[in-house]
Formats: sequence, structure tokens, C-alpha cells
Amino acid sequence: QVQLVESGGGLVQPGGSLSLSCAASGRIFSVNAMGWYRQAPGKQRELVATITSGGSTNYADSVKGRFTVSRDNAKNTVYLQMSSLKPEDTAVYYCNADVGLRLGVINYWGQGTQVTVSS
Repeated sequence: QVQLVESGGGLVQPGGSLSLSCAASGRIFSVNAMGWYRQAPGKQRELVATITSGGSTNYADSVKGRFTVSRDNAKNTVYLQMSSLKPEDTAVYYCNADVGLRLGVINYWGQGTQVTVSS
């Protein structure tokens, strides 16, 4: 059984910073692409940032220059450093990972962590 466990959400003022982390655990052979998505109330889930096992990154235009995604392959953990936060960044943030198991690669989601940007 594979789990993605997120941590680090919370309330922050506009212009502030916050860090999220997500650790994959279980009977894992490998972890390929990892990333972060978010879903605001009444909106569809959208991509925030992704990172491959080799370190190549991709960002949504709305977060470029403000958010940084990174990972520790030895710990099967992905991080999201968020700065210059805006109220429109308020959402539930979900971790996502392509996990290599004995029988193939399966995509997993974390349970989500709330990020609220408000004064």
C-alpha cells in the first residue's frame, strides 16, 4: 500500500511564505514524476508545479517566479516553497506522484492540505 502524506499548510498573510512537503511511503520500487496541484472552492483542480526524478521542473504561469518545487529522491519526498503569496493562491493543495510498483506504475494523490492567504 502506498501513501502520500502532505504537511505544511496553514494561514498566511498576503506577501508571506509557506512551505509544503509530501512524502511517499510503502512498497515502492521507484518514484517518477512528482508534483503539486491545487483546487480552490468552485474551481477545477489545476497544476501548480511538477518535477521529474531527474530534476526537470514545470510551473503554472500563475506561480512562476514565486513558487519553487524540489525533491529528495532518497526520501521519496517533494517540496513546494511558496513566496509572495496572494489571496488567489488560497486552495487545497494536493500532492501527486507516479509510483513504480512491482507490477507497474500507478498514479497516487495525497489527501490535500489547506493553504489560506488572507489578512
